[in-house]
Amino acid sequence: MIINQPKIIETLNNLYLEEKLEDIKNGIIKIKKNLVSFKYDKVGFLNIDSNGQTLNLKKDYLYNELEQILETKTKERTKYYIQRLIKGLSKTKTGKINDINLYRWKEYDDIITNSLWILDKRDNSGVHSAEYWGNFIPQIPNQFLKRYTKKDEWVLDPFLGCGTTLIECQRLERNGIGVEIQKKVVNLAKNILDKEKGLFNKDVITKIINGDSTKIDFQEELIKIGIKSVQFLIMHPPYWNIIKFSDDENDLSNTKTIEDFLFLFGKVLDSTYSILDKGRYLAVVIGDKYNKGEWIPLGFYTMQEVLKRGYKLKSIIVKNFEETKGKMNQKELWRYRALVGGFYIFKHEYIFLFKKR
Repeated sequence: MIINQPKIIETLNNLYLEEKLEDIKNGIIKIKKNLVSFKYDKVGFLNIDSNGQTLNLKKDYLYNELEQILETKTKERTKYYIQRLIKGLSKTKTGKINDINLYRWKEYDDIITNSLWILDKRDNSGVHSAEYWGNFIPQIPNQFLKRYTKKDEWVLDPFLGCGTTLIECQRLERNGIGVEIQKKVVNLAKNILDKEKGLFNKDVITKIINGDSTKIDFQEELIKIGIKSVQFLIMHPPYWNIIKFSDDENDLSNTKTIEDFLFLFGKVLDSTYSILDKGRYLAVVIGDKYNKGEWIPLGFYTMQEVLKRGYKLKSIIVKNFEETKGKMNQKELWRYRALVGGFYIFKHEYIFLFKKR
């Protein structure tokens, strides 16, 4: 909702000066009534002057703060909450790596802070699609861009696929660079991004490079763009050879052994390390696999490769996934296979979050 910032702050300041608890709470009730709609707004909270100061915030946040004030039992506690709300509506306190206003931290209920992510389905809004086999769900880059980047900062995805990360960059006003080894997938990603770009900030830069991330000189690529570094890295490499993405021998999905896979992934880590700003974050999305009846902890092998290169581990997130193209409409078959083979069905993948030392 958009409100008249000076008007509501003035009203709250006046209530803060009241001496009777009953008068304060009656005033809070009047504020709530006036916020219902333009029809009931007799004060001007919703009467937005085009030349005046406005504030865009979530309705639930404001209503919950007002309700908390009404539930207080003492004048001291009531005034404490009023003062806190005034601060949230009038001041901004952000950290070095995101735009989250810590004075209004309760407003960010869409940001997940738990290490277990149970998501019912992928975001298919706009041009997002599950048609490309192997792309990750948009909620993953969405969560990380909100939490670990600021507007206009730079994000690099060395395993772009059909462009999920860059779609979220456009939506959240971050600049993004993606690298994809397959020319046909590069063309697909460019078409997808062009379809939705007009709906969002046209000043945001999204650049797609057709190339092999194990061989690209990323510093040289950044110089071409006119920047020296990026502020966030996100990687969703192939899960070794579970899905064969191309016939290119340099494609990580074509590696013959786990050692070969980790060696090539390590080359991507080496070539991107120097272009990530110190103190900023890298997220790696990866799953495990079965090979000849044995569980291969691919995720943790990958995690160890990152830790060898000057990063420190900040979180291990386990993400549940109900639907995959490989198991779609085959739940009973996979359950039978699990009972016969003595294994458990994959319903999770890992998101490892690292911070550059």
